[in-house]
Amino acid sequence: MSGINAGSAHTHAAGQIAGKPGASSPDYSVLAGTPLFRGILAEDISTMLACLDARRRTFDQGEFVLREGDQVRAIGLVLEGSVRIERTDAWGTRSIMARASFGETFAEAYACIPGATLGVDVVAAEPCCVLFMDTRRVLRTCPSSCSFHSRLIENLLGALASKNLKLSRKIVDITPRTIRERVLSYLSAQSRQAGSRSFTIPFDRQQLADYLCVERSALCHELAKMRREGIIDYHKASFRLNGQAGTGEH
Repeated sequence: MSGINAGSAHTHAAGQIAGKPGASSPDYSVLAGTPLFRGILAEDISTMLACLDARRRTFDQGEFVLREGDQVRAIGLVLEGSVRIERTDAWGTRSIMARASFGETFAEAYACIPGATLGVDVVAAEPCCVLFMDTRRVLRTCPSSCSFHSRLIENLLGALASKNLKLSRKIVDITPRTIRERVLSYLSAQSRQAGSRSFTIPFDRQQLADYLCVERSALCHELAKMRREGIIDYHKASFRLNGQAGTGEH
């Protein structure tokens, strides 16, 4: 298959995207509601996807969507499920950099730099479907200079800016010295985002530990201690913030 190459030869056949072909065409009205296609009419999206040489692929939970070291030539847009952006060091320690769910893009920064190799792994957090779009066709307007193509480029810049803000948020979350301070920073941000003191986070315990760059056992110990002190309450991924939060670890 020619066109988009979402991976390098050591993980995927040259000129092919990983995963299995999607079974049906995407719902254009649903795509029109995503940040990348915001402001573009559903009837125009069908024409645009052909222009962008778009390809749909499905992935099983835990399957690599992209691997570190790949040369990425396509922007990924999550249509169903979610993916994790991870980095693993030489000793096998994993850090979760981010998570992308429906309507969110990934690998766009790498895809926009010719020859750049991916510095992270992208893994299916659950069964998912991804739309890959040829970056060269995204960044260069088509011969007809469609007005909606210009809007797509504007939206892509917005997506890149949003990713920078999320990265800044993670830096804020992992800067504190203690585990408790990191947990409080992260949960406070999730509460503000949800607009409620009760909310659900997108990570299980191991994933949260990886995101905060701490040991899982130490994280679980600190969460239990915070619950005993009445600072938080939780059940699995559901949390509630209570009362005053102390920042010291005892």
